[in-house]
Amino acid sequence: MVFYFTSNVVLPSHLIYMGLDKHENEELIKWGWPEDVWFHVDKLSSAHVYLRLNKGETIDSLPEAVLVDCAQLVKGNSIQGCKSNNIDVVYTPWENLKKTAGMDVGQVGFFKAKEVKTIHVEKKMNEILNRLNKTKEEKLNEDFRGLREKRDVEERTSLKAVQRDLREKEKAEKKRKQEEAELRSYSSLHKEENMTSNQDDGNDSDDFI
Repeated sequence: MVFYFTSNVVLPSHLIYMGLDKHENEELIKWGWPEDVWFHVDKLSSAHVYLRLNKGETIDSLPEAVLVDCAQLVKGNSIQGCKSNNIDVVYTPWENLKKTAGMDVGQVGFFKAKEVKTIHVEKKMNEILNRLNKTKEEKLNEDFRGLREKRDVEERTSLKAVQRDLREKEKAEKKRKQEEAELRSYSSLHKEENMTSNQDDGNDSDDFI
């Protein structure tokens, strides 16, 4: 089972989701999206929470209020973290999650430690959790692999369309420059044809009556 939440503290809203247990977490680690940011209570057991970046967003441009929503959701779904004040929540891009053969189910490491960020959570805020829980949707047997593959197909299709549009614009620009060059060449030739010299005007300065 996977749980979906909507963070609407800023517009456009953000999708947040998490698996029910370590087995769903394992699937999410494997089939997450490049647009996802992963959250977890530092040094304590907790849910794995994912935030999907909106188009044009980066992990560094995320609004503070959205980060707080994710941190509170992680804390609220940690047996130890839920009862503790002043904890840290770590977060990093999904692509930075590292899974090796020797790790337990649901356990992860990181490719680059410098890409792991931290947000401090002083205490549990029920008003935030209540707001998020009002948007909660539950889905059984979610096909994480299928969703990721569908996303990849759509991304490739979109990229091809952008590249095709770019090629058409480049082609049109090249044609425009060629037409301008031909026009300049024609205009220059036209002016030369209409020019006359003293030798061609029929008057010879050496002729006298």
